[in-house]
Amino acid sequence: QVQLQESGGGSVQAGGSLRLSCTVSRHSVGTYCMAWFREAPGKEIETVATISSDSTTFYAESVKGRFTISLDNAKNTVTLQMDSLRPEDTGLYYCATGGLYNGVCRLRSSKYRVWGRGTQVTVSS
Repeated sequence: QVQLQESGGGSVQAGGSLRLSCTVSRHSVGTYCMAWFREAPGKEIETVATISSDSTTFYAESVKGRFTISLDNAKNTVTLQMDSLRPEDTGLYYCATGGLYNGVCRLRSSKYRVWGRGTQVTVSS
């Protein structure tokens, strides 16, 4: 069974950076779409970024220009580089795989079959 393991969360001040990694076990990271979601207290889960096997990406408007998603096929990982962090970026960040329909990565969290346990990101002002 496919397994995902996130790492790299932590606490930073506004304006700082964090790099999240997600290691994929038991299938190639490029087999399906990879995505990062985040969940903040009292809010619905939000799609942060997605990436397909050909590295086509999507970013939420709130993170465009600040976050970068990328695949490392050699290490079988997907990373999320987060720069210029803001307090509103605080949340539990999940890595997920699946979401591939007719060659396009879907954005809805329900389309992703396998999820990691999440890593906490806290940004203080």
